[in-house]
Amino acid sequence: MTRPPVALTIAGSDPSGGAGVQADLKTFSALGAYGTAVLTALTAQSTTGVTGVHVVPTAFVTEQLETLVADVRVDAVKIGMLATAELAGAVADFLRAHPCPVVVLDPVMVATSGDRLLADDAVEALRALLPLASVVTPNLPEAAGLLGVAEAADEAEMLDQAQALRALGAPRVLLKGGHRAGSGSASDVLAGPEGATWLRAPWVSTTNTHGTGCSLSSALAALRPQRETWVDTARDAKDWLTGALAAADTLEVGHGHGPVHHFHRLWDR
Repeated sequence: MTRPPVALTIAGSDPSGGAGVQADLKTFSALGAYGTAVLTALTAQSTTGVTGVHVVPTAFVTEQLETLVADVRVDAVKIGMLATAELAGAVADFLRAHPCPVVVLDPVMVATSGDRLLADDAVEALRALLPLASVVTPNLPEAAGLLGVAEAADEAEMLDQAQALRALGAPRVLLKGGHRAGSGSASDVLAGPEGATWLRAPWVSTTNTHGTGCSLSSALAALRPQRETWVDTARDAKDWLTGALAAADTLEVGHGHGPVHHFHRLWDR
């Protein structure tokens, strides 16, 4: 039996289990990767919102990382909530010291509930991480925030913004168009050295979208060591997430934006 890839998530915790480290580990497991985790922040959070954030001291985040990689091979890294400029800088230092063939950067700025998860002064530090990633996975508001422009209104502007992020140093950008409600389909664009590829799926009508960004970026990290190309990886990750959204209403977790169903392919419904 071929050994599974080991995926590492560097992210914050979500007690409701739908986003953050909890969603990342569920995604890794659902897609055949062994999950490891380094926490950057604790949140007081539910499906209805975030009431508090406790940032893990930067030195201890570094200690978690160094202790882990001194013992455990890491085939893929997913980076989520970093919270502060200091944490972003520490993760950048770690990646320079310990290069990994697969690094997925999810530039987490705002939760599904609308609560901000990144300090204003940390945006520049997040931009400095772009060249250290294999792929960056912003949604429309996050791409606009990184670029300092208005959100893309159509596919032409999405492609322009993806290429603008590449100009800032990101080798590849998967710009997610799910925030374009009413478009009839969920269209993402993967822009990289290989060109631009559009990934389309039917629009899933559900309010249970908590953790979609965390889950998609983790799916990329889990699947890339198991796929030949980034295009294959992105297509399979999007197909899995579409299924997770389609089955989300069956979970009935929480009273707000509930989680997607990470194990929709594995659990009997």
